[in-house]
Amino acid sequence: MQALIKYGRQDKNVELRDIPQPPDPPPGAVVVEVGAAGVCGSDLHMWREHQSWEIKLPLVLGHEFCGTVAAVGAGVDAFAAGDRVAVETAAEVCGVCAYCHAGAYNQCPRRLGYGALYDGAFTQFVTARQAILHKIPDTVAFEQAALTEPICVAYNALVEKSPALKPGDTVVIQGPGPIGMMALLVAKLRGAGQIVMLGTRRDQRRLRIAEAIGATHSLNIDDADPLELVRSLGDGMGADLVVDCSGVSIALKTALELARPNGVITKIGWGPEPLGFNLDPLVQKAVTLQGSFSHLHATWERVLALLASGQIDLTPIIGGVYPIARWEEAFERMEAGENVKSVLLPT
Repeated sequence: MQALIKYGRQDKNVELRDIPQPPDPPPGAVVVEVGAAGVCGSDLHMWREHQSWEIKLPLVLGHEFCGTVAAVGAGVDAFAAGDRVAVETAAEVCGVCAYCHAGAYNQCPRRLGYGALYDGAFTQFVTARQAILHKIPDTVAFEQAALTEPICVAYNALVEKSPALKPGDTVVIQGPGPIGMMALLVAKLRGAGQIVMLGTRRDQRRLRIAEAIGATHSLNIDDADPLELVRSLGDGMGADLVVDCSGVSIALKTALELARPNGVITKIGWGPEPLGFNLDPLVQKAVTLQGSFSHLHATWERVLALLASGQIDLTPIIGGVYPIARWEEAFERMEAGENVKSVLLPT
C-alpha cells in the first residue's frame, strides 16, 4: 500500500512509498481502513523540517483520521468490522504511570503519537487500540469526521482548560490556521461576545473565512495595530482570553499586551524560536499563562456530538479534498493560505 513518508531531515524530504499492509491486529486492537485524513499544520512543519518536537524516521505522516474497521483483534467487544470510527492520536501509552492511572493519558511520558513517534494515517490501513476509537454518527461524513482531532484540540483549550470563559467575554485568537479556526468555532459556541481573529498579510483569504464563520473582527497585524482594536472593545481593558494558535514565539509578547489584567493566555501553537522579550507584564497584570495539549476520550465524544448536531460545520474550512497522489498540492495550498484545511483520501 502507498504511504506518505518523511524519510530525512532536510526541507521536503517527503515522498510516496510502498509499505507493507499491517498484520492481523493484536488483542485489544483493530485495523482501520482509512477513509479520510486531515493535513495538519504540523505535517507542513515536518515537510519543511521546521518541527520543534521529537519524531522518528522514516515516518508515515498524518494523525487526523477516520475510517472503517477492517479487522478486529481478540478481546475487542465494542467495535466490529464495518464500523465507522474516528481515531485518537495516542497510538500507544504505558497504562501504568501516574497520568495514565489518573485518566490524563495525553500526558503519559511514554505516549507515542501517530505521525510523530508512531507511523501515521497518510496511507490505507492503520492499526489502532480499541481504547482510542469512537463511533462516527451516521450524519457525519468522513471528510468532517477526519477533523475531529483538531476540534478536540480547540475544545480542550477553550472549554476544559478555560472554564472561566463566560458568555459576553472578549476572545482574541492569534493565527487563522486550522486550529485557530476551530478555536473560533468553539469560542462562538461558548457565547463569546467579541471574537477577534488576528493574522498576517498572507492570511487575507483565511481572515475573510474567519469573519464568515463568526469572527466579529479580523485584523491583518502587518498593516494595523491589534492593541488599538482590542482596546476599542468593551471596557477597553483588553481581552478576557487570548488563544495563541500561531506557533510564533513573538505572538506571546503581543498576547501579553492584549490580555486584560487577571486575563488568561492559552498557548496551543508550537514553535522553535526563543522568546527574547520581557515577561514582566505577565506579573504586572497577574495574567494566567497556560499551555494546552491534545485531548482525552470524553472530549472526542462531545465533539462528535457537536458535528452530528450541526453546531459545528467544517464545510467553509475544508478548502479541498485530494487523493493521496496529489498530496503535494494539498500541502502547498495550505502553506500558501489558499486552504484553511486540506483533506487526503487514501486512493
